[in-house]
Amino acid sequence: MGKYDHLPLADKGPIKGLDRQVARAYEQYSTLETDLEKNTFMTSMVEQNTVLYYRLIQDHLKEMFSIIYTPTEAAAIQNYSRIFRRPDGCFLPISHPDEVEDRLSRFVVPNTDDGGIDYIVVSDGEQILGIGDQGVGGILISVAKLAITTICAGIHPNRTLPVVLDTGTNNKKLLDDELYLGYKHERVRGQQYDDFVEKFVKAAKKLFPQAYVHFEDFGVHNARRLLDRYRQQYSVFNDDVQGTGCVTLASIMAAAKLSSIKLGDLRVISFGAGSAGTGIAEQVSAAIATDAGISKEEAKKQIYLIDKQGLLLDNDDSLSIAQRPFAHPSSKWSESKSELKDLKALISKIKPHVLIGTSTVAGAFTEDAVREMAKHVERPIIFPLSNPTKLHEAQPKDLVKWTNGKAFIATGSPFPPVEYDGQKYEVAECNNSVCFPGIGLGCVLGRVKRLTDEMLVAAVTQLAEEAPAVKQNDPLKELCPGVEAVRDVSVKIAKGVIQQASKDDLLGVKDVPLDDDSELEEWITAQMWQPEYRELVLGDTKGRAKADA
Repeated sequence: MGKYDHLPLADKGPIKGLDRQVARAYEQYSTLETDLEKNTFMTSMVEQNTVLYYRLIQDHLKEMFSIIYTPTEAAAIQNYSRIFRRPDGCFLPISHPDEVEDRLSRFVVPNTDDGGIDYIVVSDGEQILGIGDQGVGGILISVAKLAITTICAGIHPNRTLPVVLDTGTNNKKLLDDELYLGYKHERVRGQQYDDFVEKFVKAAKKLFPQAYVHFEDFGVHNARRLLDRYRQQYSVFNDDVQGTGCVTLASIMAAAKLSSIKLGDLRVISFGAGSAGTGIAEQVSAAIATDAGISKEEAKKQIYLIDKQGLLLDNDDSLSIAQRPFAHPSSKWSESKSELKDLKALISKIKPHVLIGTSTVAGAFTEDAVREMAKHVERPIIFPLSNPTKLHEAQPKDLVKWTNGKAFIATGSPFPPVEYDGQKYEVAECNNSVCFPGIGLGCVLGRVKRLTDEMLVAAVTQLAEEAPAVKQNDPLKELCPGVEAVRDVSVKIAKGVIQQASKDDLLGVKDVPLDDDSELEEWITAQMWQPEYRELVLGDTKGRAKADA
């Protein structure tokens, strides 16, 4: 009996069979009415057939991306305890801190030097995709992010591990829900929380010494603090702080190049000063400092963060560790509290080239504020980045209209092109997923010992060069590559990270073709996992391999 004899005649053969399975699965997928039903269908598929799942997405990536990730994944996370079927990943409850290493050890692959895991995504579920505290449902954001690393960068799905740190929840709806699967307790803070995170990090590095650890959707008071605590010791990354900053900076660099503005001259307003807003500010200030030849402290004076209390000033004791470096001297601002919250008034005084939204305040970029910005700069750079779509600070069609077609726009969710004055404006989706997978790929393949700021700069530079608007020298095109091109972009980003890691003496592998870009890209591509069926090979009684006829 041949290896495909059990299949229907038309499905025999690995290549033809997979193609037909994809076509059949896509037809089933297309009959589903709601996005959440499609999300559930895909979740079921990955549990049954990993290759088919990833191949189906790869063939329909642009269409399916919003189903497997934002915004649909947000709805799945909100309903996690109600649609739960079986656990996926590692659950670490703070109520049982002594079990951390034992629970993680269950995912160790026997007879391996590295534990068999290359990439870990961990979340505590406090600040999920613009929908806030979702407690133990945060495991799904870890799962989703790892799926994206496989789709977009070829990280082998069997060498990834999703983790949730269940430290309680402040979401009353979850606490009152009898079906909620997590620790029914208000979020644990302080030393107990820090000790728990420390247990996780140490156990993870002990069991999986080569693993790259990606922190995801931690709250504003923990995201930057934990990143700073561990990044000098291990290869760690926080997508909300660093990934958002990298992809936004790359898009700003593309817009600045097209409008002939020097990075060192930029004035930037970030409306929203959470982990995303401060992360963007950190990356942009570093770019300003490098371009202008000034210190990062001086560069930060060109960035203005606005949060719930208004413009951040240094006499505000409530500022987080991440916010304080961007607080402006209160002595130089005599405006009233209401004026410090008035975006139009602040734009009139600051005259920013760049306006970024990470506030989740829908419609915050009003017509008056945008028109005021357009009075002071020739080509306003406006990025309403909040997710999901309903929380965007402005709609692209309005931004184009209010600036007479002069604005450079990138958003946090996909939008269709805008028709205005006889021209079609492509709207870039400023999506972390075109950036963080390539950074992770570079760190995994290079066994990078620590991820440095210089490596992130190398990643951003590669990403900016891949923007369609830059490659085609056309301001009507996107400022950021789309997800359909992301695997090729990930190779470029990984190349930049690996080359910089070598310069930083933090590369953990040898015999890498560092001096030839083409050879290095081939070396990277050859190690990326592809969703394909392997040919079945049988061994004879003497141990020699022979192919099934």
